[in-house]
Amino acid sequence: MGAWQPLPEGLPPEVRHFVEQLRLLKDRTGLSLVALGARTAYSKSSWQRYLNATQPPPRQAVVALCRVAGTGAEEAERFGVRWELAVKVWPKQAPLPGKPDDAATPTLPGKPDDAAPPIPGTPTQTAAERDPGDDYEDEPTLPWWDAPPPAPASSSRRLLTTALVLAAVLALTAVIGALAFG
Repeated sequence: MGAWQPLPEGLPPEVRHFVEQLRLLKDRTGLSLVALGARTAYSKSSWQRYLNATQPPPRQAVVALCRVAGTGAEEAERFGVRWELAVKVWPKQAPLPGKPDDAATPTLPGKPDDAAPPIPGTPTQTAAERDPGDDYEDEPTLPWWDAPPPAPASSSRRLLTTALVLAAVLALTAVIGALAFG
């Protein structure tokens, strides 16, 4: 397919390898990013971020790409392992200007750093103390066509339903017969 923009310098080898393999898999589909977005639950812009290594893809995005590409179970499993290795070492995005990433707790105006109480809802760990994989969610985002089918009713439940329907039909027949022959 088209030429990819170069990956950022300083990427860990696991991330670089994973993204290169993901790009090859995407190219193998022959789909544009728009078409890939239409066949998965992820937008064109999301795929651009994933394939340019600016953001790690969720595991389900990788699964969806493997499904669209028609990979076998063994190859899809290898992509899952590559994803796990890459997410563990994926570099953090640069902090926004004026918002230091390593601040343990925000400070209040006019108070020294050591006197600032923690603000509810803010993290109390520094960036160095957090596990690198914690910031990347692995929540499945499944399109409706990939949703698992409803579980079939158990045989005992089916038997009970059939017995209740037959009992109701028999009782109704008895009532109608009693009224008709009365």
